Amino acid sequence: MPKKQQLALGLALMIVLMPKTVSAMHIMEGFLPPIWAISWGALCIPFIIMGLFSIKEIVRENPSVKLILAMAGGFSFVLSALKIPSVTGSCSHPTGVGFGAILFGPTVMSVIGLIVLLFQAMLLAHGGLTTLGANTFSMAVIGPVAAFATYKLVKKANGPQWLAVFLAAMLGDLLTYVVTSIQLALAFPAEVGGFGASLAKFMGIFAVTQIPLAISEGILTVLIFNALSAHAKDELESLNILTKEA
Repeated sequence: MPKKQQLALGLALMIVLMPKTVSAMHIMEGFLPPIWAISWGALCIPFIIMGLFSIKEIVRENPSVKLILAMAGGFSFVLSALKIPSVTGSCSHPTGVGFGAILFGPTVMSVIGLIVLLFQAMLLAHGGLTTLGANTFSMAVIGPVAAFATYKLVKKANGPQWLAVFLAAMLGDLLTYVVTSIQLALAFPAEVGGFGASLAKFMGIFAVTQIPLAISEGILTVLIFNALSAHAKDELESLNILTKEA
């Protein structure tokens, strides 16, 4: 695709994903019972610890990638701040975690995602401190793991770079909302049908907005990745994302 068409498509997607004013995003403050809020937070701890060590190692070996690391955080912050109302207590939005997971691995994005969610909770009233663990687990743990695994599988199957990036970003987004649906269903099982009925309800409501959002995020991530490949080729080669030319 010519660069002018890529730029036009990227601008169109940004307009489509333009922020709208709503009452909440992620899982909002105080929405989860304490036992679930604490449990999801505890599950995040190992990933955060591994991520801190990974960031330290990456920066030590490749100091030149600090700017790209910051870019991955900014990309996730901006995309996850875009929201479309979908269900009481939460809403649909892109996540932006697939991009960073491809470049740096899933545990690095667990740390970056935690920082993003913390800033949004404290500065934008999006999400919350009591639900920080649950939001981190869905968006900053499972999302990056799904994106990273998808990228590696497509590349291992000799799939084209653009397809690997697209599917990684799209599935990382979708899996985030599958986990969010599970979290809400566990906390609020239906009176009739229990967990299964509640899960079907949450996933069905989320799917209406999240599937097109995930596809849009996949396309936008491919455009950003292509631009980065053109202007930061050496850094991507140092991260073993691009193969050095002979």
